[in-house]
Amino acid sequence: MKQRIKKNRKIVKGMPSAVVLSILIHAALFLLAGMLVVFTVVKKEEKKFVPPQAVERPKMKLRKPKVKVKKSAKPKPTTRIVTKVARANMPDIQLPEMSGMTGGLVGGLGGFDMMPDFLDENLFGGVQSIGNDFVGTFYDLKRDRGGKTILMDPGKYIQEMTKFVRGGWNTSRLVRYYQSPKKLYATTFAIPPVQSTVAPLAFGEPEVDGYCFAVHYRGQLVYKDDITFRFWGLGDDILVVRVDGKIVLNAPYPREGRENNTRIIGDPWQTSSAKSHTYWLGDHLSIVGDWITLKAGEPLDMEVLIGEVPGGLFQALLTVEVEGEEYPLNPARGGPTLPIFKTAPLSLDMVETIHAELDPGDACITNGPVFSDYDQLAGVAERIVPPVTNLVERAPSMGEAIRTWTLQDGRTQKGRFMTVVGDKMVLETTKGRQRKIPIAQLSPEDRLYVELANPPDFLINFSKKGAYVAPPPISPYESRMRPLQITDFTFSAKVKQSSTRVYSHELQVEFFAFGEEVDGDNYVLLDRQKASFIPSAENEGTLLIRSLEPIRTQITAVRDASPMRGTKYGGWIIVITDQRGKIIQYKTTHKWLFKCLENLKKLPVGKHFDKKGNRVGPPRPTPDDRPYWV
Repeated sequence: MKQRIKKNRKIVKGMPSAVVLSILIHAALFLLAGMLVVFTVVKKEEKKFVPPQAVERPKMKLRKPKVKVKKSAKPKPTTRIVTKVARANMPDIQLPEMSGMTGGLVGGLGGFDMMPDFLDENLFGGVQSIGNDFVGTFYDLKRDRGGKTILMDPGKYIQEMTKFVRGGWNTSRLVRYYQSPKKLYATTFAIPPVQSTVAPLAFGEPEVDGYCFAVHYRGQLVYKDDITFRFWGLGDDILVVRVDGKIVLNAPYPREGRENNTRIIGDPWQTSSAKSHTYWLGDHLSIVGDWITLKAGEPLDMEVLIGEVPGGLFQALLTVEVEGEEYPLNPARGGPTLPIFKTAPLSLDMVETIHAELDPGDACITNGPVFSDYDQLAGVAERIVPPVTNLVERAPSMGEAIRTWTLQDGRTQKGRFMTVVGDKMVLETTKGRQRKIPIAQLSPEDRLYVELANPPDFLINFSKKGAYVAPPPISPYESRMRPLQITDFTFSAKVKQSSTRVYSHELQVEFFAFGEEVDGDNYVLLDRQKASFIPSAENEGTLLIRSLEPIRTQITAVRDASPMRGTKYGGWIIVITDQRGKIIQYKTTHKWLFKCLENLKKLPVGKHFDKKGNRVGPPRPTPDDRPYWV
């Protein structure tokens, strides 16, 4: 046993030399193979890695426009906008190209009819640039840059505005104050006398009181031909215009010799015209600026500063006098009726908005030069709605037209559908005789005709709820509150099947609610809603539709002694239409509404119309709206 064990130990002892040699040989072979594999793999990796980089780069570039498209499409505001758009773009509406406030202020941004809806365009500008406009920035000097309320009074406000103007219009001087993130793009400065609270609303700042604010506009002044002209204007309280780095007009509300004189903001500029402080414009006497000469197509930088000091009425009217031109005279004090300054023709909506608060003799909205370096359509694209020649005058109970009826056995019969009695249709033949035909014997097409021509009866009801709205808080620097009545209306229409007849076809219910002009003879379309349903046991044959948001109206006066102006509730019409487009039933507060229904369908919500349903402009201010001494 001992010898066997020793022998085995010798064998174990001798093995390492052979194993080591074998390991070395195999290691060398593996190393060589590894180098070949690594070399081959690395080489292949390099071939695979380079081409994908070249392919992926253009893909990354293609993704960027997609992201931008999404971002530009998303900012459309809330459901409210969709509602308005839907009302203005119904299939049967054919309107000219117009940009304006839908569902917003009727006849004026001052709120003499309906409260404004600042979704698209208002007196302070539009939400999108057309490339030939002035970008406006709203500053609230009652708050710091973070929106916190700070101490501010008219005296300090005027000092800050004076520093801004005399400091070269450097906006860094206003950086300490709150700046609205919303920019507006103006093609004109034609803000007639309105409530000062309209300005912050226009810039999306409903919580801001209407005093101690300013709006700074920047753009370029250019004309397609050589032209020499000068500005006439008046601001309440501030209107300063700078062209090519020089002030050419300082037209504040006159307060010489009184506290808070805003004239010092534009000092040392002084008017050189004897016509200044002579002729009426808006709510006081206008000021004449310096002559300006433009070379054809050569733009000059232009800035406009407007603002309000104590609150109350606000205006910023800038008109143009072209050298050598003659203008009609304003009945008030005999001054020239000058065209407003504009860089693009105004939409019909904007013309009506300005006209609602601007006296007819003070300025012309549609005529005059358009300051642009390319030809544009002169004036506004006026929309004249022709009278309707084929109004819907038939009553829903009138019979159907004569047609050819087909029976299942192939026989035909000409006649007029009269009614249904039991399971039979009553037909009036061409000879004037009545014939009863079982409905089951009619062709499928004719059975459908009978079903549609024999709808059930409905109970139709309209409801309005009006809520008084407290007026905005008065400025602490305003001595009195002008007469103001604000009401929020919510309208609804309800139809309920009153007969037991089965009717399995879709019906459309539509209502129109309108207001009456307090200071005129026409009307205002306040709201329009529609919906469809199929009467059934599940819905109990009932449909209820209502206003999607409160409809705000208001009545006010420019001065205590001036007449009240605005819109009050007027009435309604509800129409039920079948899938053929035929009216089967309606109900209204005014019989003439049904006669002009087709025109009403073409009318944008918020616009004025006459008894024929034709669109008309809002009532204009009268001499009674002016101060007694004019």
